[in-house]
Amino acid sequence: MLEPSPFTTVQDLGRAGYQQFGVPVSGAMDGFALRAANALVGNSPNAATLEVGLEGPTLEATESCLIAVTGTGFDLWIHERPMPLWAAIYVRRNREIRLQSRQRGGWCYLALAGGIQTPLVLGSRSTYLRGGFGGLEGRTLQTGDELRSGIPSRQPLELAGRYLPRESRPAYSDNLTVEVIAGPQLDRFTEAGWQTFLSSEYRISASSDRMGYRLEGPAIEHSAGADIISDGLAAGSVQVPASGQPIVMMSDRPTTGGYPKIAAVVSADLPLVAQCPPGAGRLRFRETTVEAAQARWRKMLNDLRADIVEPEEGTF
Repeated sequence: MLEPSPFTTVQDLGRAGYQQFGVPVSGAMDGFALRAANALVGNSPNAATLEVGLEGPTLEATESCLIAVTGTGFDLWIHERPMPLWAAIYVRRNREIRLQSRQRGGWCYLALAGGIQTPLVLGSRSTYLRGGFGGLEGRTLQTGDELRSGIPSRQPLELAGRYLPRESRPAYSDNLTVEVIAGPQLDRFTEAGWQTFLSSEYRISASSDRMGYRLEGPAIEHSAGADIISDGLAAGSVQVPASGQPIVMMSDRPTTGGYPKIAAVVSADLPLVAQCPPGAGRLRFRETTVEAAQARWRKMLNDLRADIVEPEEGTF
C-alpha cells in the first residue's frame, strides 16, 4: 500500500452463522460487485477482495498479478494509464495501481486472482471495524501494508481481457425505485403508514454508514408504538423508529434490533441501494413477493458467469 484511503478494508461475503452469538455478518456492501470481480479473475464467489469507499488508494504490485475492479464511483489507473472497470487486467510487477474517486463516490472491489489471504476469523476474512477483527488486524489498510494472494485457479494470462458487458452490470443510479417484501411487523403500522412508505420518495441521509442507511422523508405512522422485543435483523431490513424515518440495515448491522420492520429490500436490489450516495441518493419502494424476489436473485447470480465475455487474444 503506497497511499491509503480511509475506507479501504478486506471484505468477502461476510461472516455467516454467528449472529446467534452477537457477531455481525459484515462483508461487502455491494455483494454483486464483489462476486463479479471474483468471477472475472477465476476466484470462488466468496474470495476476499479489497473494498474501497469514498476515496481511492494507490497500491503497488510487488509481483505480476491478475486483478479486476468492479462497482462504481471510481476510475482505475495502472502505470498512469486509464483502464476499464468490470474487466480482468494483467498487472506487471512494480506497476502502480491507483483508484481515483469521482465526485459522487461509491463502493468498488479489487479482486486478485487467488483471493486475498488474511487470517480466517469465524470462517470469514471480512473486516468488522467496530469490533476490531477480521481482514488485516481488524482495521483499514495503512501505508506499507502488504497483501498476499492464494494460488490462482488458472494461469492469469489466460483470463486477462475477459469482461462483463455494460448491459449485464447493475443499473446504479442516484434515483432508484427498489423492490421490497412486507416485513414481519407490518401489523405495527397503520394502513396509511404502509401507503406512505410505498408512495413517498426518501433521501439517503449523509449520516448513513456501513451499519445502516438512514432515510429522510414523510414520517411513517405506527399503530402500536415503535418498540418491540428485539429480534433478528436481515440484510436490507427496513426498521422504523419513533421518528417515523426508516433505516435500511446494511452489512455491519447489529444482529438484533428493537424497532418494528416494515419491509425488507430484496437481495437483487440491495447492491443498488448500497451504491446510492448518502446525502444525495433518493429511493422509492415497490412491493413484490418472496417468490418473485427469489427468482430475480437466482437469475442474477446464474447470469453472472454466463454473461462474462472471453477475451480476444492479446486484448490486455
